[in-house]
Amino acid sequence: MTLSMAAFALAMSITPGPVNVVALGAGARYGLRVSLRHVTGATVGFVLLLLLIGLGLRELLVAWPWLTRAIRWTGVAFLLYVAWRLAVDDGNVETDSDARGPSLMMGATMQWLNPKAWLASVAGMGAYAASGEKALIWQFAAIYFVICYLSIACWAWAGAALRQALRERVRLVNRSMAALLAASALWLLVT
Repeated sequence: MTLSMAAFALAMSITPGPVNVVALGAGARYGLRVSLRHVTGATVGFVLLLLLIGLGLRELLVAWPWLTRAIRWTGVAFLLYVAWRLAVDDGNVETDSDARGPSLMMGATMQWLNPKAWLASVAGMGAYAASGEKALIWQFAAIYFVICYLSIACWAWAGAALRQALRERVRLVNRSMAALLAASALWLLVT
């Protein structure tokens, strides 16, 4: 079962999505070290969501379906806001190693407002810990933490690796990332 949990976590964490797009853009703009705050926040935020779903939040969502819709619309609005911020960015690449960049809190918030994260949490806990057995919930969360962190960090690393090549094209990259982020937000409305 551990291998199956790990495969699920990898498939859900490594595939493109809003959090990974921001990690790629942050790596390209600020470098790997600065973008790891976003990676850490996104990982902690997701695993906390996963645990809460496993420990009973799922029942609350079933009892109050309007809450699921509110989360979806708030998430889409937040993703569109982030896309807009990327689109209007001036494209200056920071050379200061202490440059700001996406924060730990932004990473966590993105996960809590990301419908893909909610779907992964509900589906994952439904598949691997539907019985509510605490040991399975914590095992799945621990596996997911490691895989999620490494997956999002891969996106940040890829952005950092492309940083030098993209230095002259940061505005284009930012606008491309903004378009991808907006498209993924709008896709969530039709699925």
